[in-house]
Amino acid sequence: MPEFPTMLLFDEAVDALQAAARARRLPVEALVLSRCHGRVLASDVHAPIDLPPFDNSAMDGFACRRADVPADAAVSLRLVGTQFAGRAMPLVVGQGECVRITTGAPMPEGADMVAIREDAQVEGDRVTLSPGAASGQHVRHAGEDCRAGTCVLAAGTALNPAHVGLAAALGIDRLPVSARPTVAVFTGGDELVEPGLPLQRGEVYNSNRDLLMGLLRADGLEPVAWPTLPDDPARIAAMLGDAAASFDLVLSCGGVSAGDKDLVPRFLQAHGDVRFWKVRMKPGMPVLSGALGRAELLGLPGNPVAVLATYLTLGRTLIDGMQGRAPRPRVHARLAAAIDKTHARREFLRGRLASDADGCQWIVPDAQAAGSHRLRAAADANALLVLGEGPCRLERGDVVEVLTYG
Repeated sequence: MPEFPTMLLFDEAVDALQAAARARRLPVEALVLSRCHGRVLASDVHAPIDLPPFDNSAMDGFACRRADVPADAAVSLRLVGTQFAGRAMPLVVGQGECVRITTGAPMPEGADMVAIREDAQVEGDRVTLSPGAASGQHVRHAGEDCRAGTCVLAAGTALNPAHVGLAAALGIDRLPVSARPTVAVFTGGDELVEPGLPLQRGEVYNSNRDLLMGLLRADGLEPVAWPTLPDDPARIAAMLGDAAASFDLVLSCGGVSAGDKDLVPRFLQAHGDVRFWKVRMKPGMPVLSGALGRAELLGLPGNPVAVLATYLTLGRTLIDGMQGRAPRPRVHARLAAAIDKTHARREFLRGRLASDADGCQWIVPDAQAAGSHRLRAAADANALLVLGEGPCRLERGDVVEVLTYG
């Protein structure tokens, strides 16, 4: 049997997954706006019209000519009509005239400013504007938000409500988005028991399934949980093989270390293609990546904190890349306590983000960070602190990168 690939540096593993994701880019579908929230835009969107499409009033008041309104004296104008928000009326403002107007209403022909209602007194068809009424123009000009033809949404954008609202304002009813990957989730080991059932000595509850399903759902996916993988080579082959025939991504937890019952790497080597097995990271070193049939397979370690670290880094890299998502914003915070790192691997340390009275974000590292099995410590944290390769000493107040759970 051929040897497994050499252990990779963390950045090498990221590069390998990005290349694999590019080769498995998911198809594009056009969705109505109500279904686009959280989806990844597949191509640039250009504005089909100016926004706003016409000059309009920014305030309730009176549309008039700036030339008729002195800077420091009162003036009386003749009221010649009213323009509400909606279809434009055939109104023209001439010298010494004004039109009552509401916010968002189209500016009548001839008017180039709006005097706000608070600066005006109305008696019959005469409107007296107080001194200083011309201090603000209060007009939103056509195209001041964006001009027709300009790129307003870039490919790779994860669409939020503001993006979708912008598309609607431009009259766009559908957007091209990448299909979401279908994901099959497995957890493995004969020691696993489902929550709610009694435990026998030597058994543990299956926490990783709900942990991983929650992480995937928080990223907008709809994963499917499969039955627990037993420590049986034939059943592992049958279950993973069935999933790989129907899903874009097979994601498993456990069974990827070097023990006698860590069978997933050997299965993938025999029935698929191993891209890498083991990455210089802590926790999560025995992570497995490869191809199985039509699917990508990513095997995460079994310890809960390792699941967090490998999913938030390598899992997201693969899933985001398959959808063509642009890089996520990087989050930084100041270190609330000094850290001595003595090993060579990239490390992802549990921590809690908190803000001080000035709003500055600090990351409080877990004082009991050793032990990737400590799920209580992971639950008390809300982020992972990123420590680069090689030994280092970080002092309180140093700026570090963090990965938030959400």
